[in-house]
Amino acid sequence: MNNLLNKLLSGGLPITEYSTVTIPQDIHERVVFEFDHQKMDISSQQWLLCLDPVIFGIWLPIDKAISLPNERTDNRIRFTDAGSNNKDIAVLKLDYFNKIKEPDGVLVLLKLTSVSVHHVNFIKTRVLFLRHYKKPEHSFKKLKSFAAAYSYPRKVRLISYGNQADFNIFPMDLVGEIPFVKRYVFGLRHTNTSLKGIIDSGKIVVSEVPFQYKDLIYQLGKHHKNSISKSSLPFEIIRSELFNFPVPVWSNSYKEVKIKNTLNLGSHMLLWGEVLHEKILSHPEGHLFHVHFLHYLHQVKAGNNYPLVL
Repeated sequence: MNNLLNKLLSGGLPITEYSTVTIPQDIHERVVFEFDHQKMDISSQQWLLCLDPVIFGIWLPIDKAISLPNERTDNRIRFTDAGSNNKDIAVLKLDYFNKIKEPDGVLVLLKLTSVSVHHVNFIKTRVLFLRHYKKPEHSFKKLKSFAAAYSYPRKVRLISYGNQADFNIFPMDLVGEIPFVKRYVFGLRHTNTSLKGIIDSGKIVVSEVPFQYKDLIYQLGKHHKNSISKSSLPFEIIRSELFNFPVPVWSNSYKEVKIKNTLNLGSHMLLWGEVLHEKILSHPEGHLFHVHFLHYLHQVKAGNNYPLVL
């Protein structure tokens, strides 16, 4: 009976919280920001940066925005999927939280206040929550919040920090890149063992890595709370040219970033940095991305799902 119910709920797909995919060509989801009678596509310039509360960062070029969000604006983000005839699959209402100004634009931070999701019907969403997602720290509102935030693929990158004797490498998807102004934004948990060292040194390295190394990448996930030694790694490393930080030898590229600003968001600390140096190591390959399982289920039904990385 349980197997039959799960098949009805998921179409036979294994039910997880997030689906790990790769994207052979272009991301087809679109994200639109509405505020102060303005509407703009922010698909490539919006990032999830904190989970409790749920906070998004949006980069607004100074020459594109007539005005900026503030405490008085009505802010909405709409996620759409090309396979759904551009209908909304998630709509978020957000309050102004803070901002970081740069000469070329502003990183606006918005806190989620309410959300509606339309990946599958409400009854199926509720049953999936009660059977698979409900736990003391995970309310139905949290499920909807994360399903909305991960209705746009979030790329997984590797973060490196440390010296010869004591260093760390771990994966993150709460990361945003603004390549045309050479800026990065990170959302690191306060429990991350390397957070203090990163802030004190003002240095971090970001690596782009191929999806074929999924198992190794996920093994590094435990290092959010533990530093490591070279001898404990199941792969070879090289050292970055400016900071001398460790980088997996199979990385496609890395960027060395100077941290310019920090901001406490809640469960996570925002780090705002400037790219000082970039090194290409190999031809770019497909990368890992996370989407919420509800979004992946919606994509499968619409016939436009990304390939799973198993």
